[in-house]
Amino acid sequence: MLAEAVKDRIQSVYRQLLKSRDLTPRYGQRQMIAEIANTLGILASEEVEEPPICVIEAGTGTGKTLAYLLAVIPLAQALELKVVVATATVALQEQVSLKDIPELLQGSDLQFSYALAKGRGRYVCLSRLDLLLQGNDSLQAMMDLYGEELEDPGGGDLALYEHMLEALSAGDWKGDRDDWSQPISDANWRPVTVDNAQCMGPKCSHFRNCCFYQARESLDKADCIVSNHDLVLADLALGGGVILPDPQDCIYIFDEAHHLPFKSNNHFASFTRIRATSGWLERTEALLPRLVTDDLLASSQQVLLENLIRATRESLNEAWLLFEQTLASVDVVDRYESRTQHAFKSGIVPPEVQDLAGILANQFTRLNAGFQDIAADLKATLDEDVDAQRTTQAEVWFPLLGSLCKRAEACQALWLSFAVSDQAGAAPVARWLSMNEVGNYPDIALSSSPVLAADNLQQRLWQTCAGAVLTSATLSALGEFAMLKLRAGLPSHTRYLSIPSPFNFAEAGVLSIPRMNCDPSQTEQHTDFIAAALPRLLEPDCAALMLFSSRRQMLDVMERLPKPWQDKVLCQDDFQKAQLLKYHRQRVDNHEGSLIFGLSSFAEGVDLPGKYCTHVLIAKIPFAVPNDPIEMTLSDWIEQQGMNPFMTLAVPDAAFRLVQASGRLLRNETDTGRITLFDERLVNRRYGSAILDSLPPYRRELLRDLPSLT
Repeated sequence: MLAEAVKDRIQSVYRQLLKSRDLTPRYGQRQMIAEIANTLGILASEEVEEPPICVIEAGTGTGKTLAYLLAVIPLAQALELKVVVATATVALQEQVSLKDIPELLQGSDLQFSYALAKGRGRYVCLSRLDLLLQGNDSLQAMMDLYGEELEDPGGGDLALYEHMLEALSAGDWKGDRDDWSQPISDANWRPVTVDNAQCMGPKCSHFRNCCFYQARESLDKADCIVSNHDLVLADLALGGGVILPDPQDCIYIFDEAHHLPFKSNNHFASFTRIRATSGWLERTEALLPRLVTDDLLASSQQVLLENLIRATRESLNEAWLLFEQTLASVDVVDRYESRTQHAFKSGIVPPEVQDLAGILANQFTRLNAGFQDIAADLKATLDEDVDAQRTTQAEVWFPLLGSLCKRAEACQALWLSFAVSDQAGAAPVARWLSMNEVGNYPDIALSSSPVLAADNLQQRLWQTCAGAVLTSATLSALGEFAMLKLRAGLPSHTRYLSIPSPFNFAEAGVLSIPRMNCDPSQTEQHTDFIAAALPRLLEPDCAALMLFSSRRQMLDVMERLPKPWQDKVLCQDDFQKAQLLKYHRQRVDNHEGSLIFGLSSFAEGVDLPGKYCTHVLIAKIPFAVPNDPIEMTLSDWIEQQGMNPFMTLAVPDAAFRLVQASGRLLRNETDTGRITLFDERLVNRRYGSAILDSLPPYRRELLRDLPSLT
């Protein structure tokens, strides 16, 4: 049978790889290979009613990347399917394509082609580059319109753009931002790239040499595509098979899969700002006469659009007054983000808001249709190709019209979200307002987001793909996969496996909870304790990571540290992540002592093995921010289902985050060190014992007194 032949092939490649690299077989790695092969094997052995899906939590040190590549690629080749590896971070995407796949190819007789997939925004647009260097008037018009998004073209680095053109002409560069010899700032990159709405595709005069489409062509020929979650979600939102191969022809591997539900929510969320949108419409109105002058818009169309824009701006003014009153009545101000915020309970907006949102949704629908008509006319002009000057004008204006369509469509989606009611019994959509300062001017922002990714992922992915593997070092919470099932909407036939890390946690690490006699809710006392404790717990030549749940507390602890210890701190707010980690390693190498202060983004994806991190300190159990509108709305819904939101959502989520944070300590089998958690609730609260039991089996020192200062 084909299934048995594929399994034999997988085992053969695995033996070759172990021999070529002189490796000892890892039990967890073999478990993972077998589970993936058994789950996806039905694709080769029988009629498949539903796409097979498996979820594998593989602890640090399992060797999961090689395991999933080994298990999936031989099967995909036998069935003539594509493999799409999707990571959550650029760093892991590059590790898979630059290290793991080459090692697999070099260490075995397995042969397959692979390509790195990136979004359009990572590639230079030749048309835009050409216009920038020519200083075209219509490009200046685009910059005028998008002043808040794009830099002044005169402020761009024209010498850099000349250098780019020379490198492209010489064949020394393929237009990939990440392959340029020096980092390119966002200010210099934004003017030379486009999004999908601005791209003319085959109609562009530069299409034959287009950097993005040349890279895209390589994906059609590759057996394995190394992508990222965002690009997969973007492709699925377009119906699938637009950017990446058709989902039914793909086996997806989602590494760092715990990010997928949240990225999906972000991807299908909507957002707008009232005053910024009104200003954009005003600038759009001012550009219409230029289109008429260039004979690309009829005067009658101009009048219709101008009237519609003015009516839409009047509706936006009504919305401003209505929401300003709503926010004025809000008592709680998020002082960390310096904004007033109001989440509509259970996502339900008042009738007057719903009615006005319906009017605005209709107006933006009509605006979008009007812009789409102009864009279609421009495409027709490009097709005719009879008047060189007119064709050039159409090519210059088309990206601008694409931007107008995209922005009108985004506004339409947001207002439509506020205009409709959620389906009875289904998880609601979170809807909220916030007052933001934008360029010293207040603006009211409206946002909406699904609270669960379940429906979107079920419809667009789990029901359409050939098969899928989800993996990460941390996927379960409190020993169960219930949270992932809920948030990602995984089907009932999904198979689950948890593979423990091979590390000897009891010998390698100590989990310490000092006696504090205070609760994290006693903010001042808790902050004072941490500031006083750090010099007692750490040596002057320390290599440590301190994780906070609150930026305010992080800064307050820093201010209260003795001056010599302040000098040892590398704070997340002061450096880019990669630069901060580089400085930290240099300090440790020089025996100077280094203490990183970071927030949640440093609780995962930070790899400081061996001497570079021997102590991880955690300010408190990392419960989610209590005023997050999405989690608030989800909690309301969970409560309506007769469940306890705290025990159903908050505690498992906190346990998950704490496992991730503590995982920064031991990065390989020879690492040793200590974890200190400044939170007695782990010991003296009933839910604390459940969280404690979900942590790896470190040696425990609970409620110990701090050492004295020497």
